[in-house]
Amino acid sequence: MASVTLSDLRKEYGDLTAVDGLSLDVDDGELLCLLGPSGCGKSTTLRMLGGLETPTDGDVHIGGDAVTDQPPYERNTSMVFQSWALFPHKSVLENVAFGLKMDGVGEDERHERAREMLDVVEMSGFADHDPTDLSGGQKQRVALARSLAIEPDVLLLDEPLSNLDKRLREQMQLELRNIHDEVETTFVHVTHDQNEAFTLADRIGIMNDGQIEQVGAPREVYDDPVSLFIEEFLGDTNLVDATVTETTETGVVADTALGTEAAIPTGDAAVAAGDELTVSFRPEELDVERADGGASDGGASITGEITDVLYRGSSVRFYVESAGEHVFFEQSVGADTDFAVGDTVAVSWDPDDLLAFAADGDRVGGGGS
Repeated sequence: MASVTLSDLRKEYGDLTAVDGLSLDVDDGELLCLLGPSGCGKSTTLRMLGGLETPTDGDVHIGGDAVTDQPPYERNTSMVFQSWALFPHKSVLENVAFGLKMDGVGEDERHERAREMLDVVEMSGFADHDPTDLSGGQKQRVALARSLAIEPDVLLLDEPLSNLDKRLREQMQLELRNIHDEVETTFVHVTHDQNEAFTLADRIGIMNDGQIEQVGAPREVYDDPVSLFIEEFLGDTNLVDATVTETTETGVVADTALGTEAAIPTGDAAVAAGDELTVSFRPEELDVERADGGASDGGASITGEITDVLYRGSSVRFYVESAGEHVFFEQSVGADTDFAVGDTVAVSWDPDDLLAFAADGDRVGGGGS
């Protein structure tokens, strides 16, 4: 195991800046996920950590040692890629032992180590098999065992589960988490899948436009995002425009596009009357009940009509129109109360559950600030 420190990393390709002044610390033995949309620089960051790309500027330290200028073979790291890249003419055992062979380890020792790793990934019964006979999930386990066999200080995983179907991908996420706990190696895992990051990570580093926007435990970054980008990227939410009308001792009052006021705690954030905000209402924080169709009282609630119902498997999403705007809420399938298109409902919320963001996307309030 080893800690990782990335300091002011920058990577340019001509006029394109893929990574822009990124700094990040990964603890010894931690499983950290780099999460972000395609093109945000997460895979480039991983490749600079592994020595497959040379930073334009900045430093990489592994276990306290500067490795920025070292080639990949001089760093004790190993990478698992999207493609399994198994040798079709070698057995599963020989594939897993290949890295050890390149390191000059004797046949008996490398085969023993390879069998240990196949046991860790629950593939010990396939040692003599041809890789072409394996399923996608089995091939991914073999690729993981091959990377672990060389006992890297840091294991780098570049979206290794993206080629698997949904059910197998979810199964492998749980298995990968268990493998990390067993081998106690530092993992840095790149993904664009929020659910995968939430399942795997001790902490998540959320990337946008070549920079880290926030690092924290899964619940922390979901419940307490620092920017509108993170609020939108992590799950689904209702975003409503608002204008600050007055300030109070604890925050501000804003008129929303829903035709109602929202009281928003803002803490120490500098917000003034006239400021334009974006207010986020998470669907799981909304309370919904049938209404008689009367207008809302201007408080922390609206009334509106259900215009669309979207079946989503284990849940049903309901869209409500109020003052020409739409918000949605969700119910589990089989819930006691069912709603239908045309129903009039009252939607209410706790002001402490709202989050507010300034025009530049920075978080300025909500969440009990």
